[in-house]
Amino acid sequence: MTGETDTTIEPPLVDLPIKTASRGFYDGFSREVTIPSKVIVSLLIMWAIFFPVSASETLTAANSTIISSFSWWYVYLVAFLMFACLTLAIIPQSGELRIGNPGEKPEFGRFSWFAMLFGAGIGIGMLTYSTGEPLAHFSNNPEIIRGAIEARSVEAVRPAYIYTFLHWGFAAWGTYALVGLAIGYVAYRRDLPLTIRSALAPLFGLHLSGRWGHLVDIVAVVATILGVAVTMGLGVEQFIAGLARLGLGDWLLDRDGSSSAMAVILALVVLVGASTLSALSGVGRGIKWLSNLNMALSFALLALFMIVGSGLFGLRLLGTGLWDYLRTLIPNSLTLFEGGGAMGDALVQWQLDWSVFYWAWWIAFAPFVGMFIARISRGRTIREYVLGVILVPSLMCFVWMTIVGGTAIDLELSGTAQGAIVDTGISDQLYATLAVLLDPAVATLVSGLVVVLLMTYLITSTDSAILIVNTINGAGDSEGEQRYHIFFWGAALAFVVGSMLILGGIDAIRITMIIGALPFSFVVAIMAVSILKAVVFDLRRKRHGVPTTAQGCADLMAGK
Repeated sequence: MTGETDTTIEPPLVDLPIKTASRGFYDGFSREVTIPSKVIVSLLIMWAIFFPVSASETLTAANSTIISSFSWWYVYLVAFLMFACLTLAIIPQSGELRIGNPGEKPEFGRFSWFAMLFGAGIGIGMLTYSTGEPLAHFSNNPEIIRGAIEARSVEAVRPAYIYTFLHWGFAAWGTYALVGLAIGYVAYRRDLPLTIRSALAPLFGLHLSGRWGHLVDIVAVVATILGVAVTMGLGVEQFIAGLARLGLGDWLLDRDGSSSAMAVILALVVLVGASTLSALSGVGRGIKWLSNLNMALSFALLALFMIVGSGLFGLRLLGTGLWDYLRTLIPNSLTLFEGGGAMGDALVQWQLDWSVFYWAWWIAFAPFVGMFIARISRGRTIREYVLGVILVPSLMCFVWMTIVGGTAIDLELSGTAQGAIVDTGISDQLYATLAVLLDPAVATLVSGLVVVLLMTYLITSTDSAILIVNTINGAGDSEGEQRYHIFFWGAALAFVVGSMLILGGIDAIRITMIIGALPFSFVVAIMAVSILKAVVFDLRRKRHGVPTTAQGCADLMAGK
């Protein structure tokens, strides 16, 4: 470093003004973002409620087109996000850069940080898929489709976990980490608003103060609502299945085993109502407290499976699963199956139903989780951030999938379950495992624990999503005082989930989410390029003595 300023290298942009209302109903909020976002979500709700047949047919047709036409895009984009994020952490110079000012300390301790990462990011899906995912691939995966192994056999277990880990590991958390890093790094180092458009400032600068920035934030809000709707839909169905297991009435389920309309409505009133109240308390109180409670209950449930379930079998699966996952990560992340013949078409369909659906889900979920992770990660280095966000939650998911899912598989392989677990619906498989594993009274008690845990995860995820949407609409202000906007987004989320579940089931929510994820996927791709540029240019500025933070720029202007 020469200590002299290189005039050809300019300091970063440290001011991105976003017009907000100064009075009235939208005081402190960007009307150009909030109103269109509300209109789009409201129109979607009314379309689903008043024109269900038209909505179902249109969404199904659009979903088929998007899935078949853009499957390659989702596969390669998620692989790029994952490897770009890990590269930034591994390179010594970039890994040492801090999300915030030099020497700044993190706001939250590591336990609370990890708890909030896990609770907001993937807790609900983990409860549903900890048994559902391994059992599904135990029954059907690419190796079974190729005829190399037999379904539901001992040989099917290892491939089942290769694909389970593929879907719930570095790909998911790499996507979240990249989006959160792109937002937090720029916002906290350069004092830009904590919103999606700020992540693109290294590429487009002040152009994002206007209509293009508004468009980016609108797309992010809609994607967030639809991505969270999938998670909530899964959670609500499992929540209702748990209440039915507890013997609270036949009215909870329809004859086909799906949740009844009345059960969905009552569950959403309770859960979204509690989430809205929690969101009003902010991140530092309600969400932090609930996240810590989630973590404690999760460990208690996991300990139960370790002790009375197939703990040793699960630990062996964890070891072999990690080895298989790491050695196949690169080829599986870049594999795109091609159709042709019955086998080829079956492989393509499997990838569309599983991998491509997941990649779209993670991308749709990314503005919410990424914003939330950015909000709670100020003060950490890029290396600590990336490794913490990717490795720890991934490992936690792997442990859950092998201990809980491994117990379910072991019960089926031994003949103890006799199909009682694998042949039931995905929302009921965790409860079915408990019913086979434990005495009836104990199974009922533990199922009650799962229902409570699920409820706290639902509340945590939903209140975090409401808070993040409000932050985007408020031009990055995470402590806005206009509480009625929180109530609106809570109600909107409840209506999206309720209308889709009642009229078309969880498949309707999945279809809507995949469609909503496509526009934001292009934003995410640009965010990846933007954060790479931001880091590279900051390293150049640092080498030539040019300020890289808003504080450094202010000190330079003041002559310090």
